[in-house]
Parts: sequence; C-alpha cells; structure tokens
Amino acid sequence: MKTNGVIFLIAFLLAFGGGYLYFSQAGKDQKQQTTQQNTSTEVDKGEVEKEEATSVPAEAEVMSNNSCLSCHAVSSMGVEGGTTGPDLSNAFKDIEGKHGKDLDSFLQEPTSAVMSGVIAGSPLSDEDRAEIVKFLEKASEQ
Repeated sequence: MKTNGVIFLIAFLLAFGGGYLYFSQAGKDQKQQTTQQNTSTEVDKGEVEKEEATSVPAEAEVMSNNSCLSCHAVSSMGVEGGTTGPDLSNAFKDIEGKHGKDLDSFLQEPTSAVMSGVIAGSPLSDEDRAEIVKFLEKASEQ
C-alpha cells in the first residue's frame, strides 16, 4: 500500500510540475505574441495617421484641423472628406443664393440648423475662418 501512495505522489508531482511548466511557457508565448501584435498595430496606426495627415493638401489643413472634413469634401481641390454634408467645391459661389449671406458671414452665424449647432459648439477663429473662405474661393474657381 505504501508503494502505491508513493507512486501516486510522484505521478501527481510530475503531472503538476509538467503542467505548470507547459502552461507557464504557453502563457509567456501568448504574452509575447500579444505584445508583438500590439506593437505592430501601434505602428500601423501611426502610419495611417501619417498617411491621413499627408493626404490633405497644406492649404486645406485648416479645414482638417477644424473637423470640416469629417462631414464635407472639396472634390475640386482633390480633398476627400465625409459624405454627410455637401461637397464644398462651389460653396463660395452658391452660399449667398442658398443662405442669403456671404461665406464669411455664414461661417460666423450659419442659417442652417446643422451648421448652427456645429459652429455654436466649436466657433471658428477669425484667422481660421479667413483661411477657409480663401481656400473655398479658390476651390470654386477650379
């Protein structure tokens, strides 16, 4: 009977020890793979952010910085953006007929419900507004 107990104890210790070693190594391997994947993802995100930053022409940077391109595109200038709002390629020329005021005045106090909410939540500085007007005037000439 003692021999059976000793054999059982040795078998248990071997199985427990072997399992511990196996699973601890598997855990290390999994952590290593996860770290590599996270590092790869961070690099990919950085590359995507760089690509996005370089895909906007310098003169449209003000529109990107003020989130205009989240909803609008300016196709005449090759600027891709969101599709929620209208393409702004002809905004400079068309704004007065649609809203009864020039673009600068519209960007100060929009008459459309959506834009009045957007501008109220994040008003444009005088400098940014002037750059946007200048850019959209150029876009309308293309």
